[in-house]
Amino acid sequence: MLTVHHLNNSRSQRVLWLLEELGVPYEIVRYQRQPDMRAPKELRAIHPLGKSPVITDNGNTIAESGAILDYIIATYGNGRLIPPAGTPERLRFTYWLHYAEGSAMTPLLLKLLFTLMPKRAPALLRPLVRKVSNTALSTLVNPQIKQHMAYWEGELGKTEWFAGNEFTGADIQMSFPLEAAAARGGLEDGHPKCVAFLARIHARPAYVRALEKGGPYQVGR
Repeated sequence: MLTVHHLNNSRSQRVLWLLEELGVPYEIVRYQRQPDMRAPKELRAIHPLGKSPVITDNGNTIAESGAILDYIIATYGNGRLIPPAGTPERLRFTYWLHYAEGSAMTPLLLKLLFTLMPKRAPALLRPLVRKVSNTALSTLVNPQIKQHMAYWEGELGKTEWFAGNEFTGADIQMSFPLEAAAARGGLEDGHPKCVAFLARIHARPAYVRALEKGGPYQVGR
């Protein structure tokens, strides 16, 4: 049976959601973040990088969200949650599957990093670290996040979902950047179509079931 090595409050929540959408049987092995929010060392026994999400299935160990979604849809989807090959929607699907982690998450992770740095710096260095962090946020990170959010808003103005007018795995993949932007990027300010997208996915029964099985999930809440 397919096993999801599930780290709380992580991208592996998307994997549970996809499996619930497809009705694929699976089991969960749970891991808890350490006080510093890092994954526990036990995950290294599953994958050398010791990060989540990771799945094991039929002798395969697969990491990286996009690769996992691609594998599950190809193996168990039977044509579901992916547009037909050779269509513009299929090209968009592939694009968003890679864009989510390759482009969208970078400034959002930098936002988190530069926000946390002053809080974790030694007291004597805190004023300097805060100044550097604020400069990086105002001149580099925040403008990039705004650009990405405006891009999402424009794309969701063309079609209801990211790959077209049908819900696909691309929307599952893109959920994490939008939830992260809602949590710390100001998504609610001037991006009604993005906010509506989050409302639609949060109302899906499979999303709710995945939350129930995966446990508390604070990103974007």
